[in-house]
Amino acid sequence: MTFHLPQLQQNSLLFPAPSTALREPEGLLAFGGDLSPQRMQSAYRQGIFPWFSEHDPILWWSPDPRAVLYPEEFHLSRSMRRFHRHSPYRVTVDQDFEGVIRGCATGRTDGCWITDDVISAWLTLFSLGVAHSVEVWSGQQLAGGLYGLASGQLFCAESMFSRAENASKTALMLFCRHFLAHGGRLIDCQILNPHTASLGARQIPRRDYLQMIEQLQKCSLSAGCWYPDELI
Repeated sequence: MTFHLPQLQQNSLLFPAPSTALREPEGLLAFGGDLSPQRMQSAYRQGIFPWFSEHDPILWWSPDPRAVLYPEEFHLSRSMRRFHRHSPYRVTVDQDFEGVIRGCATGRTDGCWITDDVISAWLTLFSLGVAHSVEVWSGQQLAGGLYGLASGQLFCAESMFSRAENASKTALMLFCRHFLAHGGRLIDCQILNPHTASLGARQIPRRDYLQMIEQLQKCSLSAGCWYPDELI
């Protein structure tokens, strides 16, 4: 079977409509372009994200169905509840974005690579106040965390990692509470996997996701959500 995959042009930020994405592989929409902050922000705001291996061209995806987590639906297991009562961790926002993304880069097992170019692109987004991180600390050591892109009341979670027991779960659990308290409505998880499903993520049709994010991106969070010195 052959198919035509659109190639993005360097001088244009236009993407094909998500409805034109392939069914196999599910959600593959286009290739090429670059990881400029303008293109990255345009992609995420349209329900599109880059995902590719080290030796691939840049591949852009918009799968159907879409994995999402409503922050109020985070599933707190009994074992995690017990752990959190005596948790040795403290959690911060935007204190070590680079440490978090590099932790995610070394911890990936899905065949895709967070390359130096990808890290550089996300560091630029962080410097623009668009990307954010959640850090879990054990003493002075970074034990886990997550990062992603914020747009209004939507947070597009990109990756998370853990170097210690329940560190990534702690990051997501407390971020859900924090995000919800500041008016956050939806966390994009891209593609459902057993780990995110166990934490409360579920699938919704892509058309529903696109309709939701169009509205959520027009709404603001309350002040202080991304204040870098705030402890969650």
